[in-house]
Amino acid sequence: MPDSKINSMLMKLPDETGKGDVMAATSVLQQRANEIRNNSINWQSYLQSQMIGDDDYRFITEFLSSDGSKRDSLLQNQRTQCAKTFLSLLEHISKDQTVQYILTIMDDMLQEDMNRVEIIREYAKKKRENVWSPFLNLLNRPDNFIQNMTSRIIAKLACWSRDPMEGSDLTFYLTWLKDQLQTPGNEYVQTTARCLQMMLRDEKYRLVFAGMEGVSVLANILSGRINFQIQYQLSFCLWVMTFSPQLVEQMNKHKIIPILGDILNDSVKDKVTRIILAVFRNMIEKPEDAAMVKENCVAMVQAKVLKQLSILQQHKFDDEDIMADIEFLTEKLQASIQDLSSFDEYSTEIKSGRLEWSPVHKSERFWRENANRLTEKNYELLKMLVHLLETSRDTLVLAVASYDIGEFVRHYPRGKSIIEQLGGKQMVMQLLAHEDPNVRYEALLAVQKLMVHNWEYLGKQLKKEPTSESSSTGVKTKG
Repeated sequence: MPDSKINSMLMKLPDETGKGDVMAATSVLQQRANEIRNNSINWQSYLQSQMIGDDDYRFITEFLSSDGSKRDSLLQNQRTQCAKTFLSLLEHISKDQTVQYILTIMDDMLQEDMNRVEIIREYAKKKRENVWSPFLNLLNRPDNFIQNMTSRIIAKLACWSRDPMEGSDLTFYLTWLKDQLQTPGNEYVQTTARCLQMMLRDEKYRLVFAGMEGVSVLANILSGRINFQIQYQLSFCLWVMTFSPQLVEQMNKHKIIPILGDILNDSVKDKVTRIILAVFRNMIEKPEDAAMVKENCVAMVQAKVLKQLSILQQHKFDDEDIMADIEFLTEKLQASIQDLSSFDEYSTEIKSGRLEWSPVHKSERFWRENANRLTEKNYELLKMLVHLLETSRDTLVLAVASYDIGEFVRHYPRGKSIIEQLGGKQMVMQLLAHEDPNVRYEALLAVQKLMVHNWEYLGKQLKKEPTSESSSTGVKTKG
């Protein structure tokens, strides 16, 4: 499907509620907005105190007293006045309660008809003013409702207007969304995620977001403890990003497949299952690089997705798309297993960062045949192993990584010097003092392998029956 058709399809997706998605209507923002709509604002007092002019007073009172076709007619006949009044009210009124009300009815107006965003755009263009400035400034207000209702309006203007958001305005807004997602205890996080869902449907916006380490932020949040609604919304964000094949590589870098695999295994909500399967399907269908497709398939197998698919096949789903995705993924993953080499399996496991005692690690044949391949792509896999030794807190990962370092040194002629250059020897030495006995044991074995020079002689010695002194000569070690 051409990019233009993909973008058109994505932009037509529903903005507020998906199939069976009742959470949007009960979000903190919507609950608060329902209360605010019932407030009564004394516009007469603002007129008398000269905080608003006669024309703004006439328009806002007529606007609020009309609905349906009457409101459509008003907005068609007074487009310029509409934009002027709303922007003037936001500029000249400082009382939080009134600003909350103005933003709420303005958002309602845009929600009723997406073409109304052009009322604001046309006015700003006519006045030669930046359409974004009044709204971006409101994101700095201390009131959380004002910030988040403003954010909804910005998302609508950015996604529905003929003129896209660009430059520093776009960077500021996406940075604000990113920061809000990461704010601990943010009660409006669902609204933030929904704004991001809208923005990332546009190719231009998702490329900018990805360039701001956006994928990393989504990965970090999804790997933590969050409710199913946020799991769904952020997975939706990843899904629309997979329509840009160049972003799939970033997802691999940030371990998106194992993270979503964990959520899929624990998911009890169909909509979460559906969107994750859609992400996985795109990660196989969209990339043009066959090697990347293969890597993604192997990563899904290692994340136990195939096992979960067999469980899902026993369920009755009303949604035909979910059944189609299950069949597609099952076929592709089963085919990938048949073509899977032991090195493919090993490489994908290292890149996932989730090491375990899979058969390849303890296979003498594997190391004999593949030790040299760990030096490919400028020692890519070795650097990953050393990085895991430095950063991982998982004792199993540390134990397996230590073992692998030792086996590489044992089977590759210049292995010792390479590991020393990459800082691996220092990392393994530090693990000799680790609190976990298994980590200490594997680190000790790896250090011994790093110290021994003549592996062929040591191998022969180990096969002999130990004697009192005969086996104590000939093995050169370095203290």
